[in-house]
Amino acid sequence: MHHQEKGAFTGEVSAEMLKGLVTHVILGHSERRRDFNETDDLVSLKAQMALIAGFQPIICVGESLSERQEGRAEEVISTSIKSSLSGIGPGSDFVVAYEPVWAIGTGEAATGSQAQDMCQLLRDCIAVVFDRETASRTSILYGGSVGPDNAAEFVSMRDIDGALVGGASLDAEQFASIVRTTALERVSSSV
Repeated sequence: MHHQEKGAFTGEVSAEMLKGLVTHVILGHSERRRDFNETDDLVSLKAQMALIAGFQPIICVGESLSERQEGRAEEVISTSIKSSLSGIGPGSDFVVAYEPVWAIGTGEAATGSQAQDMCQLLRDCIAVVFDRETASRTSILYGGSVGPDNAAEFVSMRDIDGALVGGASLDAEQFASIVRTTALERVSSSV
């Protein structure tokens, strides 16, 4: 979604064009950041426009393999989420997705504990930007080579509320399996 409400933006869709069609918009996805050089500041502008238009933004953040190997994953994630949320007012309804760039499309997912650690960090950052109540009510998703074999593990983690499914969503059987296994995990963990 473009950061301006309306207009002709080649290769982009304005909020006005999306009204009545969607309820959520994915912003800051790693492919947009990589292929279109989207920055945290632009993601913040897009999130603000999404909220004005009545959409719930899904704000994606993640680190590269080199950033993780250099021990900078936490710093990168903290800076990115704080910048991406900078223009959002208190009480706004948004979702955050942790998508480790090194795991997207590679078939290599983070472990459940790696994903949990980063999602807990995201929740802590949301508490710093807003407050603990906002942090606890904000849904945090994991996205990065999510499939039928690992989705339940991710949603069983304390700070992971769901999955942002990429390639596996293109196969109806795989996607249905992910939905079933995560739903069963959610039901069994709430009992």
